[in-house]
Amino acid sequence: MSTEPPWPERYGRVVLDSVDSTNAEAARMAPELDYPTWILAHEQAAPRGRRGNRWSMPPGNFAATLVMRPGGVPGWAALRGFMAGVALFEALALYVDRTRLSLKWPNDVLLDQGKVAGILLESAGKGGQVDWLAIGIGVNLTAAPTEIRDAAFPPVSVAEQTDIRIDPEQLLVRLAGFYATQEDILTQLGFEPIRESWLRHAARLGEIITARTSQGEVIGRFETIDDAGQLVLETEDGPKLIPAAEIYF
Repeated sequence: MSTEPPWPERYGRVVLDSVDSTNAEAARMAPELDYPTWILAHEQAAPRGRRGNRWSMPPGNFAATLVMRPGGVPGWAALRGFMAGVALFEALALYVDRTRLSLKWPNDVLLDQGKVAGILLESAGKGGQVDWLAIGIGVNLTAAPTEIRDAAFPPVSVAEQTDIRIDPEQLLVRLAGFYATQEDILTQLGFEPIRESWLRHAARLGEIITARTSQGEVIGRFETIDDAGQLVLETEDGPKLIPAAEIYF
C-alpha cells in the first residue's frame, strides 16, 4: 500500500476552494510572509499565464503558487523557474512515463510534445533586490482548455493523453518535496547541478529551433543554457545568448 510522502519542513501550505488566482493571493500574502508557502486552489476565477496571456482552468486541473522571499537580485530569483521545472518534471514522472515528458525553455512542461504545464514567475522589490517571489504553476491534469490553441504547442492534459487521474492535492505534496530538494541543492552546490538536471530533460536540445524575441527571430542550434538560465543558440553568426523569447520547433 502506497503512503503519501511527508510535507517538507519549513514550508507552509494553504488550500483554497476558490480564488481569483493563486499568484494574486501570493501577492496579498507576501507582506506578512514568515516562510515559503504553497497556495493551492481548486478553482481560479481569473487565472493568467506568461506575458498577460489568459490561462484557462477546467475543473480538476492543478493551480498552485509558491510564494517566498529568496533575497538577492532578480536574476538569482529567476533561477527558481528552472528549479520549479525540474521539480514538476520529477513529480509528473511519478505518474507518467518520463520519456513522454520534456522541459521547454524557459518555463513549460511538454507531454507528447503538447503543453501540459506552465510556470509563471512574478516578483516585487526595490533597489535592485527582490522582496518576494511567486512561482505559479498550472498543470492540465483532467482536461486541456478548448478555447486556447497554439499551433506549435497545442495544450494537452494528463488524463486525455494517458487515462491517468491525478489528485491535485496529492500532486502538490510530491511537487513541494521535489522543489524543497532543489532549494537545498541551490544552497549547498549552486545552480550548476540544477542546470545539468534541467538540460537532461530539455526538449530539442542539440536541434535547430527558432527563438522569437522583441527584436525579431533568431534561428540556431539549441546548444545549452548558461549559468544565468539564458538560452544559448549556435547561429550562422556565432553563439547568441537569449534572455527571453518564445520558442518554436
